[in-house]
Amino acid sequence: MNPIIPPVILQKENGSKQKHSNACADQSLFTRIPGNPILSREDWPYPINSVFNAGATRLSNGETLLLCRVEDRTGLSHLCAARSENGIDGWRIDSRPTLMADPANYPEEIWGIEDPRITYVPELEKYAIAYTSFARGGPGVSLALTRDFRTFERYGVIMPPEDKDAALLPRRINGYWAMVHRPVTPTGAHMWISYSPDLRYWGRHRVILAARRGGWWDANKIGLCSPPIETPKGWLMIYHGVRQTAAGSIYRLGLALFDLEKPEVCLQRGSSWMFGPETSYERIGDVSDVVFPCGQTIGADGDTIYLYYGAADSCVAMATGSIRCLLEWLDSNSSGGDGTEQ
Repeated sequence: MNPIIPPVILQKENGSKQKHSNACADQSLFTRIPGNPILSREDWPYPINSVFNAGATRLSNGETLLLCRVEDRTGLSHLCAARSENGIDGWRIDSRPTLMADPANYPEEIWGIEDPRITYVPELEKYAIAYTSFARGGPGVSLALTRDFRTFERYGVIMPPEDKDAALLPRRINGYWAMVHRPVTPTGAHMWISYSPDLRYWGRHRVILAARRGGWWDANKIGLCSPPIETPKGWLMIYHGVRQTAAGSIYRLGLALFDLEKPEVCLQRGSSWMFGPETSYERIGDVSDVVFPCGQTIGADGDTIYLYYGAADSCVAMATGSIRCLLEWLDSNSSGGDGTEQ
């Protein structure tokens, strides 16, 4: 039942590094596919308002599964799976919601469930889905496990409000599970990491990346996007920053790299954003000027990244990139340090 696991991501550097560096310098880090958006409300088999912010994984049969956030016409969200042989088109969408809020048993879900991130965990032979549960106290982080995206083992809320933008690392770190998440505290909306022996009880909470201040593109509010990618250089994380302007918010994407065995240690942080809303479907929608990825898959070459993102909180789009290029861009466009620069 194991999903397809790509070869080791990025072989150790070799003599072709300069060739790759030149190629990376001459192109955008992510390229939108011509068929965007790949999923919208017109594709859905039942009435909805919008579909966006999809978690992503590759299944054992080679298919791509997207677990999409679907906002229905009540204004509340649930999760619905879509499957495709090539991860681009020909999507087969579940005829009814795949995972609904269950406020009778999980009162933290009274106002819906949102923004799933999927991590396949080889030790458990299960997929871990970290998602936002929304209730009167605000958003919190909930967790569910599944083998088939048909039945789910719900853990309930594991990070109380206000908290969201969470993903589980695929393996234990020194015997403990690790989760990246974004609580909002009196100090701001920063990215944290927490550890657990059993996925239920979490501690050793620590800020790993702080929102900058002032006029930076990622000032005041940041959060994890898709689940961290393990590379020989470290955990590569795509994160979003929110720029407040007179016309509203702009959600853009940046990069940071963290130590493999001490993921609370930030090794590099990009100085600028590297992907932002440009097209009409990203700039106009229910929430304009938003690109917001919750998932990616990795190609068989161990380098190609297929990034699935919500566009303007109205549809799902996809862009492709190279993990090697992302790392090389960080080398040329980053600062070191502990990730808490202001």
